Amino acid sequence: MVMKSNYLLSNKFKVPGWILLSFGVITGICLTTTGFELDILTIDVFSIYSDNDVFSSGGGFFKIMENSIVDELIALIIIIGGLLVGFSKEKIEDEFIYKIRTDSLVWAIVVNYIILMFAIIFIYEFTFFDVLVYNMFTPLLFFIIRFNFLKARA
Repeated sequence: MVMKSNYLLSNKFKVPGWILLSFGVITGICLTTTGFELDILTIDVFSIYSDNDVFSSGGGFFKIMENSIVDELIALIIIIGGLLVGFSKEKIEDEFIYKIRTDSLVWAIVVNYIILMFAIIFIYEFTFFDVLVYNMFTPLLFFIIRFNFLKARA
């Protein structure tokens, strides 16, 4: 019996998803570890809210500001690639795959929040902000890793 899952994408999106996810994660790790930022991608962008400094008067709502969009592009590539990988059908989408997918998703959310609680208790100041930034990606990455691990083990 084949499971009908309306929320899943076609299997043809899995390979492009892996390409985007791999490129985004590798590029993100490289840029994070080196601190390198391309000035060529610094452009004027529309910001709903901007406040560079608590004590400045230049912040506010609905502003045009100059910003390097490298980190935003990498974040979008990771998210789009992760969604394509995580939510594309398998070639054979049966009840077993559905159960593995559901269990992996629940496991990823629980593990993610356990790690986040640990970070809340033991990590402070701007380092905690870094944890929150990475936390945007970890539920999706934990899900993909766990799902593929269980699928390969079966």
